[in-house]
Amino acid sequence: MVLMAFMAPAWAGQCPMLMSEIDEALADDAKVAQLSEDELARVRELREQGEQYHNDGDHAQSEEALNEAKEILGI
Repeated sequence: MVLMAFMAPAWAGQCPMLMSEIDEALADDAKVAQLSEDELARVRELREQGEQYHNDGDHAQSEEALNEAKEILGI
């Protein structure tokens, strides 16, 4: 339990970095052009979910959603 208390702030700090990486990739027209419309919609959905999980304090779920978005983006 004590370990989890120390890990939570680390997860919290990771989420904004992951969101930033996704936002940067979404701003790259060449990167976006490689995605289908469905993939792009899924990335945006996962990005939104990740931020919501982060805001709710569920950083493990946030990281999971954000990393899935990054995988689709190829970053």
